[in-house]
Amino acid sequence: MADIDHDFEGGSAGASETYPMQCSALRKNGFVMIKDRPCKIVEMSTSKTGKHGHAKVHMVAIDIFTGKKLEDICPSTHNMNVPHVLRKDYQFCDLEEEDDAAFVSVMTDDGSMENFKIDKSAEILKEVKDKNAASDGNFIVTVLKACGEEQVIATKEMTK
Repeated sequence: MADIDHDFEGGSAGASETYPMQCSALRKNGFVMIKDRPCKIVEMSTSKTGKHGHAKVHMVAIDIFTGKKLEDICPSTHNMNVPHVLRKDYQFCDLEEEDDAAFVSVMTDDGSMENFKIDKSAEILKEVKDKNAASDGNFIVTVLKACGEEQVIATKEMTK
């Protein structure tokens, strides 16, 4: 028998970015994947069952990163993917601006540093700049993470 050398580059932990949920169990202000984008449901309506069909759920949702409005219709008994959305607060440390983007440095709970990119055209960049100038960098930034994307979405004053 020949010796076979298996080369395993690496693997993932097996954690999925989404999980299935029956369409009828989704609720307004919940999250759902529409056109492979993580969205927050802003409107939902259910039609009655037809003579030979299922009840249909009509959803209107907003992409949590781009703000675009998306719609989908799904039979109430079918499954839809729901993204794992993580919202976390970090202490602001520094803001660095480059030609096309800005980077916010924050301190994590364990004291290490992390950087998040903010698009130059984003309104949150102005808010971060204003808070940095007014409070001398003593505030918190909120970061939303889902489906491999992350974005600074808000700032707030630090409570003592």
